[in-house]
Amino acid sequence: MKKLLLSMVGFMTIAGIQAQNENIHFANTIKITPGDSKETIINKAAHTVPTPNQLKALQNEFIAFIHFGPNTFTRMEWGSGMEDPKIFNLKKLDTDQWCEAMKAAGIKMVILTVKHHDGFVLWQSRYTKHGIMSSTFRNGKGDVLKELSASCRKYDLKLGVYLSPADLYQIENPKGLYGNLSKYTLRTIPREVAGRPFKNKTQFKFEVDDYNEYFLNQLFELLTEYGPIHEVWFDGAHPKRKGGQTYNYPAWKKLIKTLVPQAVIFGREDIRWCGNEAGGTRSTEWNVIPYMQNPDTASHFPDMEAQDLGSREQLYKGKFLHYQQAETNTSIREGWFYRDDTRQKVRSTDDVFDIYERAVGGNSIFLLNIPPNREGRFSPADVKVLKETGKRIRETYSTDLLKNANGPKEVLDGDAETYIKSADDIVISMNAPITFNRILIQEAIRTNGERVEKHTVEAWIDGAWKKIAHATNIGYKRILRFPEVTTDKIRIRINKVRLTPAISNISAHHYQSRPPQPSFKRALNGMMTIERLQQEFNWKAHGEDIAGNLNAGFKIYYTTDGTEPDANSSLYTDPFKMEKGELKAVAVLNRQKGAVHSELFGLIKQGWKPLDSNGGTGKKEMYKAFDADSRTYWTSEEGAPLTLTIDLGKKEFLSGFAYTPQQEHAKGMMAKGDILISNDGRKWEKAETFVFGNLINDPSKRFHYFKQVVKARYVRFETTEIAAGEEMVAIAEIDLF
Repeated sequence: MKKLLLSMVGFMTIAGIQAQNENIHFANTIKITPGDSKETIINKAAHTVPTPNQLKALQNEFIAFIHFGPNTFTRMEWGSGMEDPKIFNLKKLDTDQWCEAMKAAGIKMVILTVKHHDGFVLWQSRYTKHGIMSSTFRNGKGDVLKELSASCRKYDLKLGVYLSPADLYQIENPKGLYGNLSKYTLRTIPREVAGRPFKNKTQFKFEVDDYNEYFLNQLFELLTEYGPIHEVWFDGAHPKRKGGQTYNYPAWKKLIKTLVPQAVIFGREDIRWCGNEAGGTRSTEWNVIPYMQNPDTASHFPDMEAQDLGSREQLYKGKFLHYQQAETNTSIREGWFYRDDTRQKVRSTDDVFDIYERAVGGNSIFLLNIPPNREGRFSPADVKVLKETGKRIRETYSTDLLKNANGPKEVLDGDAETYIKSADDIVISMNAPITFNRILIQEAIRTNGERVEKHTVEAWIDGAWKKIAHATNIGYKRILRFPEVTTDKIRIRINKVRLTPAISNISAHHYQSRPPQPSFKRALNGMMTIERLQQEFNWKAHGEDIAGNLNAGFKIYYTTDGTEPDANSSLYTDPFKMEKGELKAVAVLNRQKGAVHSELFGLIKQGWKPLDSNGGTGKKEMYKAFDADSRTYWTSEEGAPLTLTIDLGKKEFLSGFAYTPQQEHAKGMMAKGDILISNDGRKWEKAETFVFGNLINDPSKRFHYFKQVVKARYVRFETTEIAAGEEMVAIAEIDLF
C-alpha cells in the first residue's frame, strides 16, 4: 500500500509538470513572470534553446582569432591610435598559409581583427584614411580581409570579423568622431562616397550621432563586400573613453541581422565571453543563464566572470532566461599580437589540446588566437603546434569505439537529430572488451534544451559496476576524461535533471598518453624543482594519483644553457640550485619525447631587501613582491607614492625584469612606469620606461627587456599609470635578469 501511494504521488508530480509544460513553449528567451514558482522557473530553463545560428556556432567547436595590425610591428599589446600607418610595414602576405595551418588543426572558422582599439583598419574602407590604404603594403592598395576571404573559400573555412567599438584614433585625432558630442539625427546608411558605389543597394535610416554613423558605415562595408560573414565580434575592452560616447547597439543589430542573417554576434545576445583570456573553463558551463533585462532588446551586455552563471540559485534571481553560449578564448602566444620568436612563449600542443577538450567538451566554443608575424605568415612554431593539435584531435575522436555496440540506437547512430528521452540508466554493451579513457555525451539541445544537472559513467569490472567518471551538466557536448578502462559494458546514470533529458549521442574514445609537460618552481634560495604539469581533469580521483597513473615511468631531462633537452641531457632526480638563465626540460616515456617547457629565471632573490617603503602595513608586506611566491602580493598604501625599491645586496648586471600581477582581483595592475637604478641608494638615474597593456583581461607574467645592459645594486619601480585608473599598485612578483 505504501509503495502504491508513493507511486501515485510520483505520477501526480509528473502529471503536474507535464501540465505546466504544455503552457511553456521552446524559445531562445523566456520571461520569468511574477509569481513563478521555483519549479516553474526550472521548467522554463529546460525549454530555453539555442537559435539555429547559435547551434551552428556551437557545431563549429574550434575557431581561430587573427590579431594583426600596427601592434605587430611596434610589438605593443595595445596601440595608442596615433601611430603612423606606415608603421604597418608589411612586405608579403600569405593568407593561404594561415588557412592551410588552421585547416590542419581542425579549425572551422577564422575571425580577423579588421580594426583593433587603435582604429587602424585592415580593409579598403571608404570612411577613413587611418589604415592599410595609407601604408606601403601593395602601394596602399592592399586588403588583408579580401585576401583572407578568398583563402577561406579556397580552404572551406567560415569567416568572421572583429570590429572594435573602441577607437583610439577617433578619440585622439582632433577631428575624431568618437565622443565629439555630435547630435543624434536621422542618417542614411551607407553614406554615399563619390567614385565608390556599393553593389548592395540596401539602405537603412537610423537616428545616430557621428561615431555610430561611422561605425555603421564600416559594418556595411564589411558585411556586404567580403562575405559570407558568420560572426561579428564586439570587444568590450576600452583603453580610453571620451565625451560620454554611447553605442547604438539596436541599430548595429538591425544592420547585421538584415545583411548577414546567418551570423552570430559575440559580446551581445548570441555569444558571451568566458570571463578570462587564459583558456580557463568552468567545471559547469550552463548556456541557459538569467538576465535582469530582456536580452532581445538590451543595449548593454555585461561581462560575466563569475564561476556560477546558470545554477538553479542563479536562475531564481533573473527576470529573463536566455540561451547564450560561451567562447573560451586564449592566444597560442603570450599576448594577442606577434612580437618575436625568441622571447615570446608559444603554447605547447599539450596546452592547446587540453583547452580544446575542456572547452569543446565543456559546453562551449574554443577560440584560439594565432597572430601572424611581420612576414605576413604564421610562425613555424605556431604552425607546428596547430598541426600536432589537429593530429591529436583526429587520432582521439575520429574513431568511435562504440560504433558496433549494443544499446539504444538513438544514442549510437551518430545522428544529432535522434535521441532517447528518458532519465533511466543507459546501458551499452560491446561484443568484445574495449580500452578507452574518454566518454563523449551530448544532449538534443535544439529540440529539448539543457536538462542534465549531474551524471555518472560506470564500467562493468570484475563482476560489478565501478564508477569511472562523473560530471555536472552536459548540454551541447561533455567530454569526460579518466584513466584507461577495459570493459565490455558501460552505464550512463543520470543523477539529477531539470526535466526529462534527451540524450542524442554517446561515444567512447581512446587518447594515446604522452609524456607529461614539465613545470618549474624555484624557491627563494634558488633551489629548482621540476614536476609534471598538473592538468585539469573531470574525474573523481578516489584518492589516487590519477596524473601519475596516466604517464607513470617517465623521466625528465633538462638544460640550463639554452639548448634543447633530450635523453642525453641532465637527468632530473632532486632539486638543484638554478642561477640566472633559461631552464628547458622535457619528459621522456618509452623513448617518446613530450613537449619541451622553457622558462627564463632571473637573479636568486635570497638576501633582497626593501630599501624604503610607504609606512604602515606596506613596510611589513613589501617583501611579498619578491618572495618567489606568486600567490602572495604586496599592495601600496592608499595615497602613498607608487614605488617599490629593492636592495639587491650587491651590484648586478641587469638586462630586464618581469612583473607578475596578483591574481585575486583586477586591482593595482602596473600598466606604465619607470625603472630607476642606483649604486649607493641615494643618487638615482632613469634606466627604462615600461608599458604593459591588457592586464585586467590577461593578468599573466609580463617581461620588459632593457635596450642595453645596466649595472646596479638598487632598483626602483615607479608606477605612473594603474590599469582602470586605480590609485594603488599591487605586485605579486618582481624578477630581475
